[in-house]
Amino acid sequence: MNFTDMIFLSFSNLRRTKLRTLLTTLGVIIGIGALTSMVSFGTGMQKNITDTFEANDLFTSITVSPKQINLDDIASGNVAEMANALSQESMPLTDSILMAIKEIPGVKLAYPNLEFAARIHFGDDSVSTRIQAMPSEMQNYKPFDDLLAGEFFASDSAQTVILRKEFLRKIKIKLLQEDKKISLSKEDSARGFVLMHPDSLIGKTINVVSLSMNTSKIPGVILGMMRNKPEMPFDEIITKLKIGGITKPAGQFGRNPFSGGVLIPVQTARNIPSLGFSSVWDLLDGKNKKGTYGSIQVRVDEMQMIDPVSEQLEALGVGVFSIVDQLDEIKRVFLIMNSMLGAVGVIALIVAGLGIINTMVMSILERQREIGIMKAIGGSEKEIRMIFFVEVGVIGLVGAILGLILGWVVTRIANMVMNTQVLPEGMEPVNLFYFPAWLILGAIAFSILISLAAGLYPAARAARIDPVRALRHD
Repeated sequence: MNFTDMIFLSFSNLRRTKLRTLLTTLGVIIGIGALTSMVSFGTGMQKNITDTFEANDLFTSITVSPKQINLDDIASGNVAEMANALSQESMPLTDSILMAIKEIPGVKLAYPNLEFAARIHFGDDSVSTRIQAMPSEMQNYKPFDDLLAGEFFASDSAQTVILRKEFLRKIKIKLLQEDKKISLSKEDSARGFVLMHPDSLIGKTINVVSLSMNTSKIPGVILGMMRNKPEMPFDEIITKLKIGGITKPAGQFGRNPFSGGVLIPVQTARNIPSLGFSSVWDLLDGKNKKGTYGSIQVRVDEMQMIDPVSEQLEALGVGVFSIVDQLDEIKRVFLIMNSMLGAVGVIALIVAGLGIINTMVMSILERQREIGIMKAIGGSEKEIRMIFFVEVGVIGLVGAILGLILGWVVTRIANMVMNTQVLPEGMEPVNLFYFPAWLILGAIAFSILISLAAGLYPAARAARIDPVRALRHD
């Protein structure tokens, strides 16, 4: 009996017990569906986060701070180590440090993180946000090398701003998109939202209202407090700037590449009077040192340069943080999560394997006479075992393919519900599930392996049947 005959005979045997074969295969389908849908959620989350990091060039970014704080101490709640780190003298991030950083081999760009709070007036709307300054060279880096509309700053002193797409909702603007049908809901219309094309915003003027300390008002503040009519020693400074561009939507996962809703050129930001701290390091120091920066952002040539550049930065006495340093920990977390999610599917597959054993044992009892005839006409034990292995292998293969289809359908429904019912309005749709090739091929191989393992005992039992006793079996 050749292998083709074995396959033909196996399919014939499965067709004779359609209901039993269907129920057994259904157990494998459910197991594979549960396994792939759960693991695809873990891989989808990992892909979304890593794609967001890559889209924002965070794998080639380093944040330089005045002092080093160990994230492991924060995560473990080691208060003593944190207090010790904060008590140490920090390295002020001055222009001289910035120039030294720019001279390090492998550093393509280094700029201070300058931020300040302001109010944005556009049309009849006025909202508060944080303004973030960036150099014009950032137009060569993700995500600012590909804007939704307009262009990045032409120079560091340009009188233009870049608006985040998400910020537009704060000033009651919904953007028209060529590939989507966008309309205003009744709630949006009642709140005063308007539909605009992204290109129609380019060139329009916005007012940036910042606060500046006026020391001459301090005596009046003290006098006002004595009269229970407190005043603030600030002046409002209005700066008119034009909208130069609009960014594409930021990813829903991972670290936000910039915290402000509005970006302005770095020199333009220096010329706008403002107050406030630029980062948490100013609070930790307890004072805002003039001429220093809260942190410095560094871009390197490629991911492989992160470690050597970080070593040279640490030699300057500053704190260093990069996503790459935490990459192994992130992968470990996702490995644990995928293992926990996959365990549910594995349990379902083991239960399906018990069903296969039951089905094959029942098949042996029903086919003893048939097995006896095959052995009587020259069938070997190896061939008998192979017939049963082919049968369970077919169940595993068919169950895996249909299980993958089931898992994919379930994840599509879950993803649709997530994007339409759970995700806040205005956010870009996300794909929470991901089916890489290794998951598809691994699920098929694992299903067949479990099925073959389940068929070991029935196949061995069938091969040991005495042909004489089997022929006498009624």
